[in-house]
Amino acid sequence: ALWSWPLWRATSLILVVSLFVVVFNYSEKPYILLAPVFNSHWMFSRQPHKAFKPHLGYISIPNQEPLKLNCEVCIVVSSSGQMLGQAAGPEIDRSSCIWRMNNAPTRGFEHDVGHRTTLRVVSHTSVPLLLQRPQYFFGQANDTVYVVWGPLRNMRKDGKGMVYNMLRQATINFPHARIYLTTEERMNYCDMVFKKETGKDRIQSGSYLSTGWFTLVLAMDVCKEIHIYGMINDTYCRSEGYRKVPYHYYEAGSRDECAEYLLHESAPYGGHRFITEKAVFAKWAKTHAIKFFNPPWQQS
Repeated sequence: ALWSWPLWRATSLILVVSLFVVVFNYSEKPYILLAPVFNSHWMFSRQPHKAFKPHLGYISIPNQEPLKLNCEVCIVVSSSGQMLGQAAGPEIDRSSCIWRMNNAPTRGFEHDVGHRTTLRVVSHTSVPLLLQRPQYFFGQANDTVYVVWGPLRNMRKDGKGMVYNMLRQATINFPHARIYLTTEERMNYCDMVFKKETGKDRIQSGSYLSTGWFTLVLAMDVCKEIHIYGMINDTYCRSEGYRKVPYHYYEAGSRDECAEYLLHESAPYGGHRFITEKAVFAKWAKTHAIKFFNPPWQQS
């Protein structure tokens, strides 16, 4: 039997509305429509926090499912030597959602950094370091979610992506491992955020975004509140009597953190703009629930 005209119209309307809801809720870039309204904070003002919202810019190996997290308050633990001697471990471990970066270990540093890890954001350059200790990082007892970022040349899935191949093999060796790749679109988004916030094109300025940048961009999308431990602000290294610490807390006697930051900031090519990034984080903290500990930041 032929459909009646009212029934056809009603069915069409339902389909159109359903499609609109899907596109609005799950589009990777709904912020574009809101950019003129929210000005400098356009990219993180688009919708309220939602538990277990799928984050389509992060796709799992091997089943290609989007990342889903339930984090109200996220504790982001820096890899900085600022963590040493602060005895923040017990306080960090009381949290339900603890984020770390790259291959920063907890074993042997529990008193200062805690021992649990909910999520670990990893640079493509740090993946080989994780695979040197595969049981520690990917063993069945490890319930950590891994989010790996990197350029397409290393993450491509056609057999030529060296880092992707390593991670794919890791999921075969450790089928319980939860590893997600940052999509090319999300990588471009992070570049665009950097340009919008600093006025500098990352590629033209000869710089690389840091793992801290990718971590904070993800946290701004996932977390209702963010507590960051061990991250210095953009003026710290110019202040009198600043605390000299190793670049990484787990590399005793390594290069000084501020010396490393200043070297990268002025590098003509291939450096991280750590100081510039932290100025952006301070800007975000003025309109979002971000708090800094060890050392605390003076926020106006």
